Parts: sequence; structure tokens; C-alpha cells
Amino acid sequence: MSEQDMIRSDAAETTAAAEGTAESPAPEAANGASENVSREHFEAVQAQAQQYMEGWQRERAEFANFKRRVERERTETYQHASADVIKQLLPIIDDFERALANIPEELSDNPWVSGISMIGKKFERLLEHFSVTAIDPTGQPFNAEQHEAVIVDESETVESGHVIETLRRGYVVGERVIRPALVRVAR
Repeated sequence: MSEQDMIRSDAAETTAAAEGTAESPAPEAANGASENVSREHFEAVQAQAQQYMEGWQRERAEFANFKRRVERERTETYQHASADVIKQLLPIIDDFERALANIPEELSDNPWVSGISMIGKKFERLLEHFSVTAIDPTGQPFNAEQHEAVIVDESETVESGHVIETLRRGYVVGERVIRPALVRVAR
């Protein structure tokens, strides 16, 4: 190899070495930088995934609350509609009970009367099915939310402010009064 070839070879190696260090970092530095970028990217993606998870959990909880609210409203609507229909039947039930209470003695053993009293029992089961409870407050303290005083009388046997007699039963569904009881109250 000639002297010129050696010089050229040394120059090429020096140039290559200079270009290699100037243009690209050492392999250890390149791995560290890419590792930092990868870690930062991973952490950013992980944080975004956590945000998505929290958002999804919030939406799921809101949907569960929505379902419960809709179910509660549906139940309340059903109860109110049922109570309104029952309220329309109450005068018929009152008349039916009065008729049964005033059956002449000579007809009390009649099979027809027994059949009619069975119909009365069906009315009672219908009220039970819709959770309707009768209010008969005789002897209890007067409650303006459940009773309607139509007569106020003196009484020696019943304490003042208490119901002497129930003139017409009232009815409730749960806590809701669908018809107040008509009562006579002691003064």
C-alpha cells in the first residue's frame, strides 16, 4: 500500500469516527434517551387509561342511579294509578258493606246472601292485594291527616280530642291517605 493510500485510509477512519460521534450519540446514550421517551409515553398512556376508567365508572354509576330512579318512579306511578282506581271503588264497597250489615234476620241463612258475602270477601282481598288498609280510629286521638271530624260531641266515656265513633272508614296505601275517615270527636 502506498503512502498516499495510507493517508487516505487514516483520513477516512478519522472522518468516519468524527461523523459517527458528531451525528449519532454513543449506543448507551441512545438507549437511555429512547428509554426515557418510552417511559414518558407509557406513563402518559397509563394516565389517559386511568382517566377513561374513572369516566367509565362514573357513567356506570350514573346509569345505575338512573335505572333505580326510573324503577322508583314507575312503581310510584303504578301505586298512584292503583290508588286512584281503588278510591273510585270505595263508595261501592261502603254501600256493599252497609247492605250486608242490614240483611233481615229471616234472610241471614239464605244461600244467596252467603254468595253475596263471598263477593264482599273478594273486595277485601282486592284491597289487600293493592296494600290498601282501612282506618277505623274509634278510641284513638284525632289525627287531622287521617281523619275528618264531622261531629264534635260531649262524651263522658271518651277523652277529649279522641274519636268517639267512626262514621265512615278511611283508607291508606302505605303512608298515603286515599280517603280520610269520617269521625265523631269528643270535645
